[in-house]
Amino acid sequence: MEATAGAAGREVAVLGPRLRASWQRSEHYGLSPEDMRPVFTGSVDTASLLYECGHEVLQGLHRTLANEPVSMMITDCDGLVLCRLCDDPSINRSLDRVNLAPGFYFAERNAGTNGLGLALADRTPSLVRADEHYCTALRGYTCAAVPILDPNTGSLAGSVNLTTWSDSSSELLLALAQATAGNTTALMLARGTGRRPRPTPRGEVFRVYADRFQQHEDPHATVSHSWNKAVATACAALAHGRIVASVGEPGAGKTALISLARRQTEPRERVLSARPPAPDDAPGWLTLWTPELDKDSTCVIVSGVDALPAWTAAELARVFRRARRTDGGTPGRLQPFAMTAESYSAIPEALAPLVDTVVEVPALRSRPDDVMPLAHHFARQHRGHAVTFTPAAERALTAYDWPENVRQLRQVIRNAASRTEVIDTHHLPAEVFTDAVRRLGRLQELERDEIVRCLTEPGTTVVQAAERLGMSRASVYRKVARYGIRLPDRTRPKQS
Repeated sequence: MEATAGAAGREVAVLGPRLRASWQRSEHYGLSPEDMRPVFTGSVDTASLLYECGHEVLQGLHRTLANEPVSMMITDCDGLVLCRLCDDPSINRSLDRVNLAPGFYFAERNAGTNGLGLALADRTPSLVRADEHYCTALRGYTCAAVPILDPNTGSLAGSVNLTTWSDSSSELLLALAQATAGNTTALMLARGTGRRPRPTPRGEVFRVYADRFQQHEDPHATVSHSWNKAVATACAALAHGRIVASVGEPGAGKTALISLARRQTEPRERVLSARPPAPDDAPGWLTLWTPELDKDSTCVIVSGVDALPAWTAAELARVFRRARRTDGGTPGRLQPFAMTAESYSAIPEALAPLVDTVVEVPALRSRPDDVMPLAHHFARQHRGHAVTFTPAAERALTAYDWPENVRQLRQVIRNAASRTEVIDTHHLPAEVFTDAVRRLGRLQELERDEIVRCLTEPGTTVVQAAERLGMSRASVYRKVARYGIRLPDRTRPKQS
């Protein structure tokens, strides 16, 4: 056993930082080089958009590489192999023996350091060759894997994995995997909602000033009980020196809530917010802002820790533990910091033990009383003075579900306030009048938007809108129902 441990130590010593961190995680999961634990699920979701698009792209690559000993796979975000394409019988039989096949989970915790597991953990293209695999059963292969990101949300959807023999050339393998992942994302975008892809993370670090929405900005503003309760919970935890994780849907105001709570407990303290970087930018991102932890009266909010590469989260946890307040040379509490994520379970394993208190930020649809105070705040912030909303616009804004939360409301209000001093229904986008009952294609979105535009023109009736659209009134009502459009009051049919 000691000889084995010594050999493993020598192997780890020659690995790069990311691979070394992955080996350490594999050991932490209780695996040994001779031990793999691929779990068979018994079923694969072949109806998902990821499977549909990934399988189609792989088929095109498979036709190009039909005579090459390369096995091509798509996995989901948990490492479940969804499909595998390869015509080489010898490599297929070999991969079956190690369970690298559809229906098996092959993440790091199941199979140790491997290409697809590392790509999912660090969210960056990964090439694992021969002896770089943690488990000896995989050392006959070279694996190139690239994460697939959801083009609309930026979340991790899965990965592309190309596997060949370890003695085969692997120079082009990673480039092929990157092209396949990019084509899969593009196809998912084309067949999804038709929206523009979410921008790549840039890892900004900025100071949070006292310009977040606060109740005292408008003495007539009413703020929902659920928001106030969440702020009070965060305030109490921060006042006792606890580490807070703010969780909730994207755009719900997780960073804003911690910033507001921190300013209520420590009004003179500097608050810095660090957004997650692109995986390749993580080293520079850490170097940029972590020195701030050594400064007094500074609180750091790390936003979106669930998007951090695994090795970055581990390094961040080490930095936070090191940056402790001291009193006469005696280690004390952790330097004040907080983090945000979509859920507690999504917080990386390295950071989760540091969390003392979890505060759930309610989605905007759960607090409609906040919509108009926030709308007035965003309009005033954008124009530098108050902007008026018509009653019809207020009803439309309050009735909408805001699937992208406060972030979406801010963008809608800024766009409307850029056009007018009095915001009415025709200044609002079609999405505000639509219940998102199902995914629409690009042409359907264009038709829906044109119907909403005509119906929200001042003084327009359904009859007039139908004439402009070249439809019968009955057709307009059918399409209104199909697209889930909520008609403005003045265009609703009168009750007999």
